[in-house]
Amino acid sequence: MNEDNAAARVIDDLRAAARSGRAGDRMPSVRDLMARHRASPATVQQAIQRVAAEGLVEVRPGRGSFVAARAAATAHDLSWQAVALGEGRPGEDLVANLVAVPKPEAIPLTSGYLDPDLQPTDALGAALTRAARRPAAWGRVPVEGRDELRAWFAREAGGELRGGDMTVCAGAQEALATVFRGLGARGDAVLVESPTYLGAIAAARDAGLKVVPVPADQDGVRPDLLRAAFDRTGAKLFYCQPLHANPHGAVLSDERRAEVMRIVRDVGAFLVEDDWARGFTIDGTAPPTLASQDTDGHVVYVRSLTKVAAPGLRVAVIGARGPAGTRLKNTRSRQDLYVAGPLQEAAIDFVTSPVWRRHLRTLQQSLRTRRDALTRAIGEQLPELRFARSSGGLHLWAELPDGVDDLELTTAAAARDVVVFPGRAWFAAEPPGSFLRLTYGGAPEHVLAEGVRRLAGAMAAVRR
Repeated sequence: MNEDNAAARVIDDLRAAARSGRAGDRMPSVRDLMARHRASPATVQQAIQRVAAEGLVEVRPGRGSFVAARAAATAHDLSWQAVALGEGRPGEDLVANLVAVPKPEAIPLTSGYLDPDLQPTDALGAALTRAARRPAAWGRVPVEGRDELRAWFAREAGGELRGGDMTVCAGAQEALATVFRGLGARGDAVLVESPTYLGAIAAARDAGLKVVPVPADQDGVRPDLLRAAFDRTGAKLFYCQPLHANPHGAVLSDERRAEVMRIVRDVGAFLVEDDWARGFTIDGTAPPTLASQDTDGHVVYVRSLTKVAAPGLRVAVIGARGPAGTRLKNTRSRQDLYVAGPLQEAAIDFVTSPVWRRHLRTLQQSLRTRRDALTRAIGEQLPELRFARSSGGLHLWAELPDGVDDLELTTAAAARDVVVFPGRAWFAAEPPGSFLRLTYGGAPEHVLAEGVRRLAGAMAAVRR
């Protein structure tokens, strides 16, 4: 089936529905459009984006598409932009939809950030106030960031990395974009765990890289398949989350850590270590970073304070030695000259004070309680979901029963004011089944239990 023809049919269908409906009417679902026109999910999503750009449709993340309000007669005609912009990029809206702020009455069972009750906002506010009062904080900042902040990140990473190897960025998403643009060339392959963080997939594709998935299980990426992927593609980049991988929570086992590092050295590649979950280990002790075991500069280290503290603390770092570090610093400077001085000063104040360690201890205790509450609620309300117990991070990765579509369940849940996100977005290629990422860090225990109860109602609805 020609996808171009399918896209044209979906666009015509959407335009007709929007023009014949009233403002606020629900548009046909992605699933309905796929079945009606025998089109792929990517084709349908691109068609929706196209009609939304024409002002006919309003997309509400987590809820679906609706007929847009009619423009006033005097409004300017912006429809020319659809022609000028050309074809959309598949999946370009996924990250924005994932981090969209849900409506107040909705229960977030999918979230990339901590519940506000778990964020150390008082301490951060005090630190930012002190930083703002220092005149030097408002001056020029080195492109690579404040020395004290870089030195702290280097100590946390361990091993051979030093403060001079660190470059401060405005959050992990910018750090990943810098790494993929700086170390890859358009058309190159980048290997990723499958499933993996959808923001990394989006950043790599935006840099023009071909994203190649390598299956992972509860012990992390499979080394045999990693070696095969390097041999087949000639890739020089491998993106890895060895600690509580997002979304599935796996920790790279000790045996596989050594084997993965050996493979990367043998093929002369870079391993991009996304240490996003450092501080989120709630059972046992977190293993050291891969960067701490790297002697020859193969590991490019990425860590952010945003997830473990608060969404507004957009401070992250890239650690790389040798020419790679220089290239990444230069790439970073072309994107955004530097992270605001007061924010860096506040971050230094916060992580070097006793409140930082107290925050981590309290956070880990709270996450353990919430994880257990979410696990218990699923066992009572949705025993047919299959998932591995998480030893840390923020999420449970749940496999849906046979015959239950993740897109359809997401839509049904949104109708019950429960925010979940279809699991297929975390796969760089065809998913092996239907999944949901369920987050225990974004809401208190009683809210999580109510969210699961509503999700069970949505499940029952889609199975009728």
